Amino acid sequence: MAPPQGSQAPLEFGGPLGAAALMLLLPVTMFHLLLVARSGPELWSPWALLLCLTWLGLQAALYLLPARKVEGLSPRTHHVLRFRLPGPGADSPLGGPGVSAGLPLSALPEMLLPLAFAATLTAFIFSLLLYLKALLAPASALAPGGTQAISFTTFSWDGSSTRICSFDFKYFCELRPGLIGWVLINLALLIQELLYVGDALWYEEAVLTTMDIIHDGFGFMLAFGDLAWVPFTYSLQAQFLLYHPQPLGWKAPDHLLMLSPAVGYYIFRGANSQKNTFRKNPSDPRVADLETISTATGRRLLVSGWWGMVRHPNYLGDLIMALKTPSPQGCSTCCPTSTSSTSPLLVHREDRDERQCRQKYGLAWHEYCRRVPYRIGLYPTLP
Repeated sequence: MAPPQGSQAPLEFGGPLGAAALMLLLPVTMFHLLLVARSGPELWSPWALLLCLTWLGLQAALYLLPARKVEGLSPRTHHVLRFRLPGPGADSPLGGPGVSAGLPLSALPEMLLPLAFAATLTAFIFSLLLYLKALLAPASALAPGGTQAISFTTFSWDGSSTRICSFDFKYFCELRPGLIGWVLINLALLIQELLYVGDALWYEEAVLTTMDIIHDGFGFMLAFGDLAWVPFTYSLQAQFLLYHPQPLGWKAPDHLLMLSPAVGYYIFRGANSQKNTFRKNPSDPRVADLETISTATGRRLLVSGWWGMVRHPNYLGDLIMALKTPSPQGCSTCCPTSTSSTSPLLVHREDRDERQCRQKYGLAWHEYCRRVPYRIGLYPTLP
C-alpha cells in the first residue's frame, strides 16, 4: 500500500532525507549525552520498559479524570476541537502519596539509560502506529509539508484523527509524560526544575495556540521529543553533577547567569500570555490597546507590547532561561548541557515559525517585519 499523500506545502526538516537523518541523529545524540553523564551501564532492562509503560498508563489515567474543556484548532482543517485540561493538580497523586507508597525514586538514576531506551522504543512504535493510521486517512488530514516518503510521513503526520473519543494523543504527549517525567528524574537527583514545568501546566491552555498544536504534525518528532528527549536531556545537568561533583565558587559571570532564569521567564511568560490572551479575546482590557496589523486571513498581528519589541519573543525568553544551565557545572568542564542541544532547536524553530508566518500572512507579515526588524538574536533583518 502506498503511503498517504501529503499536502503540496514546502517540505520541512530537509524533506525525506532530512527527516530520516533526524530520526537517527536525535536518539544517537541523546544516548551520547547520557553516556557522557554516566547514566548506568545497561541499555536494555525489561523493568525499565515496564516502568516506562506504567508511567504512560498512569498519566493517561490522570488525563481522563474530570477536567475543564477548552476549544482549540486542528492543524490542517482548523476545525474546532475540544481539549481536556486536567491542570497541575491531576499529578498530585504521584507526589507525596506516591513516595509514601514506596515509589522508588532513589533507583531512577541507575536506570536512566534503559529508561531512555524504553522511551525511544515506545516513540518509534507509536510513530509507526501513527503512520499506519495515516495510510487510511485522506490527504486533507495530513500535516502541511507531508510527502509520500515513509520517513517523513512518520516523522510528522497529523489530523484530527489522532484522538480516540475525547483522548487527544498529540496534546497528551505534548505536556504530560515527558515534561512531568523531566521533573520526576530531577527530583530523584535532588534537583528541581519546577518553575518551567509548573508554568507549562498552570498555563496549559496557552499550549493550544503554539506551533506544536496548530501547525506541526504528530509523528516521530513530537513523540520522541515529548517522551524521550525532554525528560532525559533536560535533566543532564543533574545527572552530571550526581556523578561528577564540581566545586562551587562564586564568580561575577555566575551572578549574571543566576539572574538569567528570572529574566528569561519574565519574557517567556509575558509574551506567551499576551499572545494567548489576544487570540482568545482581542477586546480583553489587557490587550485591547495594543497596535495591530490586519491580515488577509482575518487575524490581526500584534505590533506593540512584547511582540513589538522583537519577533517571536517567547523563543528569546526560552533561550535566556537556558543560559543558566552551565553555571553549577563550571563553564570549563566538558559536560553535557541542555543549552548545547536546546539552543539550535529553538533557533531552528524560530526560523520555521518565521517562514510559516511569511507564507501565511504575505504582505501583512512584510509590513510587520518592517516595523519589528529584530528577531530572536536581537539583530535587524530584512523581511
